[in-house]
Amino acid sequence: MEHRYRDLATLPKAHLHLHFTGSMRPSTLLELADKYGVHLPEALSSGTPPKLRATDERGWFRFQRLYDIARSCLREPEDIRRLVREAAEEDVRDGSGWLEIQVDPTSYAPLLGGLIPAMEIILDAVDAAARETGLGMRVLVAANRMKHPLEARTLARLAVRYADRGVVGFGLSNDERRGLARDFDRAFAIARDGGLLAAPHGGELTGPSSVRDCLDDLRASRVGHGVRAAEDPRLLRKLAEREVTCEVCPSSNVALGVYEKPEDVPLRTLFDAGVPMALGADDPLLFGSRLAAQYEIAREHHGFTDAELAELARQSVRGSAAPEDVRRKLLAGIDDWLAVPGEAASRVRP
Repeated sequence: MEHRYRDLATLPKAHLHLHFTGSMRPSTLLELADKYGVHLPEALSSGTPPKLRATDERGWFRFQRLYDIARSCLREPEDIRRLVREAAEEDVRDGSGWLEIQVDPTSYAPLLGGLIPAMEIILDAVDAAARETGLGMRVLVAANRMKHPLEARTLARLAVRYADRGVVGFGLSNDERRGLARDFDRAFAIARDGGLLAAPHGGELTGPSSVRDCLDDLRASRVGHGVRAAEDPRLLRKLAEREVTCEVCPSSNVALGVYEKPEDVPLRTLFDAGVPMALGADDPLLFGSRLAAQYEIAREHHGFTDAELAELARQSVRGSAAPEDVRRKLLAGIDDWLAVPGEAASRVRP
């Protein structure tokens, strides 16, 4: 008997883990590199996702180098506007009704006239893209844990200053094997006191202890990735009890060698433990897939039913900083998606 299933691109959802440069279309990168005479290595110019592995220092360095080369192609306000508009268009195509895009403005400041001008250009681009596409869109400012904690405090103050202009959260990214979470506790206190969500990365390249540090030292209300919490049942209970959303990025986890295969990503373990999840694409430019594809992984490799996929979408909305009216609209849309029978499958599904 043929099963019926629904189109995951039409499932309303929120996207809470997407990095700025990493959201770029490969075709846009090629055009911008040509515009500025930037030589792209074959890993970025071939049109296929590069072979990556970040579980050792050398692999992570290569990943960061590719990211830095791509970022060097964003030099003018128009490039920023284009990047943000296209990221919004891609998200809308994948059923996203709310996007929180993550950016470290210090990376763009030298080419855009300084930290404050860079922040203003980014926020103006987000406003314009939201108007043009109808996507609810906000910004999460992320500090770099490879840099001095004082820089993170500067960024936290900047983020709070722009809380009424579209900044909703404060993060901490890059190699979690470097720098203790507690070194950044003052920066996160500044952000939390200013009303921002605390959403540091943890539990990706290192184990459950880094997730615990995000909770205990940074009082995270969301954790970027967090998948390695699956290795510690007590930590899973803690995440579930505190309703801390893990921004899980299955394609990224496999591309960077955190897990060997899509079916190894512990989606079912987290879901069954009651840990809220928000599936994310992380860096589509480097990993080759966007938001709806993450839900496809849950369906194809973990046997998530349409009702469970709808619940994943609800969890992404609940974990977001979206205002109440946007949440209600998205949650109602998820119910509507589930109420309409799916199309006949092209092949038999178990």
